Amino acid sequence: MTISISGYCPKTGQLGIAISSSSIAVGQRCPWIYPGVGAVSSQNITLPSLGPAVLKALKQGKNAEQALATVIDQEPYRDFRQVTVIDTSGRSAVWRGTETLGVWHASQGEYCIAAGNMLASQQVTDVAIHRFMQLKGELGERLLGALEAAIEAGGEAGPVHSAALKVYGDQSWPLTDLRVDWSDRDPTAALRQLWQQWQPQQHDYLQRAVDPRLAPRYGVPGNE
Repeated sequence: MTISISGYCPKTGQLGIAISSSSIAVGQRCPWIYPGVGAVSSQNITLPSLGPAVLKALKQGKNAEQALATVIDQEPYRDFRQVTVIDTSGRSAVWRGTETLGVWHASQGEYCIAAGNMLASQQVTDVAIHRFMQLKGELGERLLGALEAAIEAGGEAGPVHSAALKVYGDQSWPLTDLRVDWSDRDPTAALRQLWQQWQPQQHDYLQRAVDPRLAPRYGVPGNE
């Protein structure tokens, strides 16, 4: 039902997740990020609270593997969960319960981790990692490109209906938070269109928040 790719950029300190699913509104339930700490994707039979719980353990000083183990050991239905974690050292960890659906796999690379269930093949997550490490530029583009590569490699075994891209920088709010909650056609392509519109403006909106005096004007009423 889900494919995710999580990454960390040591140059900018950004953390991000790109994700797609056959279910509705995957961006509302699965990707969790705390700036300067880590990123968690809680998927398969999703328990959203696992994301904040693992991030809390990371904030307490545990590394990715320790934080995930601490939380999963206390989860009574852990056999139904699939969870990935990456911290700001680039270390990553994954949990896959015995009830993970269909063909599943997880792949880890330098500053990135990908995982999925109900996959067309196990190679899908390997392709995502390879593309992420191959791409240059900002984190959002690399994550989305990796997700697109995973889809091109077969993606999920069934139709995909939602997709999301979430990236955090230094601020407590996301630099990028784009979601396609439902599409009967191609939510990843729709997400690409959103990204193409958002990407040139994202730092302008950040500037507006940090110092409105320096913010660019857009010619809208009240901001001529």
